[in-house]
Amino acid sequence: MSDAELVLRSTRVITPEGTRAASVAVSGGTITGVLPYDAPVPRGARLEDAGDHVVLPGLVDTHVHVNDPGRTEWEGFWTATRAAAAGGITTLVDMPLNSLPPTTTVENLRVKQKAAAGRAHVDVGFWGGALPGNTGDLRPLHEAGVLGFKAFLSPSGVDEFPHLDREQLVRAMAGIAAFDGLLVVHAEDPQRLAAAPRPGGPEYARFLASRPRDAENAAVAHLVAQAKRLRARVHVLHLSSGDALPLLAEARAEGVRVTVETCPHYLTLTAEEVPDGASEFKCCPPIREAANRDLLWRALADGTIDCVVTDHSPSTADLKTDDFATAWGGISGLQLSLAAVWTEARGRGHSLEDVARWMSAHPARLVGLDGRKGAIAPGRDADFAVLDPDAAFTVDPAALQHRNRVTAYAGRTLTGVVRSTWLRGQRIAADGEFTGPRGRLLTRAR
Repeated sequence: MSDAELVLRSTRVITPEGTRAASVAVSGGTITGVLPYDAPVPRGARLEDAGDHVVLPGLVDTHVHVNDPGRTEWEGFWTATRAAAAGGITTLVDMPLNSLPPTTTVENLRVKQKAAAGRAHVDVGFWGGALPGNTGDLRPLHEAGVLGFKAFLSPSGVDEFPHLDREQLVRAMAGIAAFDGLLVVHAEDPQRLAAAPRPGGPEYARFLASRPRDAENAAVAHLVAQAKRLRARVHVLHLSSGDALPLLAEARAEGVRVTVETCPHYLTLTAEEVPDGASEFKCCPPIREAANRDLLWRALADGTIDCVVTDHSPSTADLKTDDFATAWGGISGLQLSLAAVWTEARGRGHSLEDVARWMSAHPARLVGLDGRKGAIAPGRDADFAVLDPDAAFTVDPAALQHRNRVTAYAGRTLTGVVRSTWLRGQRIAADGEFTGPRGRLLTRAR
């Protein structure tokens, strides 16, 4: 490591081969070596000693609604990426909806990129959108560098991003499969939702009944069947129904190209604890019962679920009314995802190596960034989260970097404090202090 500019040292560095004491050498923003802990520091290199704190690969969150431009009063690139940096996330991928315009054409992608340029504290990639009638825009968006395409099988909640019916799904999937792109899908069946009891008022039980598991299960079954028929790559977004897991495991065993994510709120929160009127807990699909949560954890352990990402979907506080039927649906948790998942994971016997795999390596692989992100290994970007894994804190919304600090985690005691976050060898956040924005806009590797 004679050309190293930085050496980051810790007694606990999480590498693809396991956790070990190591010195990580960095030059030009890239990891050039993972060496023994006591390796000599080259002349001119800066040594940063993290002591016994754990050095993880920077997290990769592939499911974030930044809402910029157009609804920046809900979030925005400046605030979202600061929150990400505070939580150890060094790369995020922005969803194509809730911004105006949505990312459904190359022209709209350029608008989104212009809004993000110079305002991102972490690296940012972009999803494109698959809508009724925009099949002709999919290949141009792919060639312009989006990392894949988002579609809904039921209403999205915003008029400018309509969902695909069954025939439209097949057309979009076939078009994307023609260039081996990735389709990521909000899987709830609209007919099952229409047949469910209507939500209304502050009772969470009524809202939960309005988004039944069978709506997810039916949509996932249809998605898998079409992916198998078309040999397409598909990804199930924010899985909450444990009942869909056997079908997904069977499909994967048969070689269907399907991957799956879940979210911190499904792994750490339960329906039984949601107070009536507390719409900060509202999301679609919904937070389900504790027994269902156990099924999701088992699926993470056996590999049926690949990734844990946030689906950070904030809004202004006035939209979080006490009526679950009309309140905006979305959990705000970008800054807290690592601590939330680690708090629950350690109690279930999982390691930080597991967490790094679910929240860094696998999301990076999902979107084709695993040559650059997702691991502490030579040739990867020098992106790190330095974590004190035993320190506990109580969530104070006032301490969050999110633009709107309404969160389902308020008042919860979590374990795991991010002491610093590094992007390409530069410390971008430490103990509540931030540098200026240094994030880059990422495109699909060609």
